[in-house]
Amino acid sequence: MTMLNRRGMLLGTAGLLAATATRRPAYAQAPAGPFTLPPLGYGKDANERAIDAMTMEIHHDRHHAAYVANLNAAVKDHTALAQMPVDEILMRLSQAPETVRTALRNNGGGHANHTMFWEIMGGAGGEPTGDLKAAIDRDLGGMDKFKTDFNTAGTRVFGSGWVFVAVTPGGNLSIVPKPNQDTPLMDGGRVLMGNDVWEHAYYLRYQNKRADYLTAWWNVVNWDKVAERYAAAKAGTLRV
Repeated sequence: MTMLNRRGMLLGTAGLLAATATRRPAYAQAPAGPFTLPPLGYGKDANERAIDAMTMEIHHDRHHAAYVANLNAAVKDHTALAQMPVDEILMRLSQAPETVRTALRNNGGGHANHTMFWEIMGGAGGEPTGDLKAAIDRDLGGMDKFKTDFNTAGTRVFGSGWVFVAVTPGGNLSIVPKPNQDTPLMDGGRVLMGNDVWEHAYYLRYQNKRADYLTAWWNVVNWDKVAERYAAAKAGTLRV
């Protein structure tokens, strides 16, 4: 091989490596529509004590983005639906056209659930204080019992789903497991907080050990955000 050819190969290889290093994954972008993917309020490594950064990236940038894209596609030809907030769509699901009802249920639920999920993480765990702690003590038997019952409910969800804490306008709390992307919003309730027990939420780190994921998840709950949601629920301003 001549020196000129060798130099050409080296330059070509270097260029290929540089292009590979700078190329970012080509995630599908949500089509134009009324619903958008909310940005995370923290870095993708902020929840490392429970959820690895790669899982956060895939979960937010691909899975949640797909729900948004599919929700926009579902409302594209339905002006009234396109003008509704997603919580209202879910609360009035039975009134939606049958042709798009399943798409709204799955993708509207996925969008609402994940928007809540990102909001209440990025924290340092610990325990709540004030009115929220008093409500947990009153309705859920205190933090230890609450965590145990919540984790048990999450473990028992068959296949894919969520475990929520629902909240009434009066501030009363209850643990509500749901399958798939269903949400207490579909029953006319409001969601205080919840954990995603679909396998894509935890499988890279925990494989089939859902119980370990549920236990670790408390380390990244942002109780200040949950308290804000509790106050909003009592004020009648909590959406998703």
